[in-house]
Amino acid sequence: MYKWYSNKKVTIYFDKIPQVAIRYSLPSDSLELKKSIKKYPFINKRNLKVLLEDNKKKKVYFFEIPKGYCYDGASIPKVFWRVIGSNTDNSFLIPALIHDVICQNHSYIENDRKFSSEVFSALLEASGVFPFKRYLMKNAVDVHQRFCHWDRGK
Repeated sequence: MYKWYSNKKVTIYFDKIPQVAIRYSLPSDSLELKKSIKKYPFINKRNLKVLLEDNKKKKVYFFEIPKGYCYDGASIPKVFWRVIGSNTDNSFLIPALIHDVICQNHSYIENDRKFSSEVFSALLEASGVFPFKRYLMKNAVDVHQRFCHWDRGK
């Protein structure tokens, strides 16, 4: 495994460098496919194994993201794009990929909402996102997850 990033709270490993791309719709695509691409414009381009270490609780989590997994990127409302950036910002693509998978599969990290926010923040830091933007994004995601009843489990 390749150590992607580490701090006091989390260590992130991948088996290979993540590779994501933008999906484009073609005139010949079905209406259903065009809607899917509009909703989930990003795609994971290779099978990816992810290992996360919770350095505070001394726990390790492992999961895989299949090639072809589609996601919506960083879910940033347009009103905040001037301050944070758009969902197409290159530095958000890998953090959003991992975080979206975790949000769809709470069991991957034993339903630990706070740890998911720490992973997201660490990935943003690894991508070079400035501290103020990281702070805003991490806390916005955490508040959203609370309102979506993350702690009730899936």
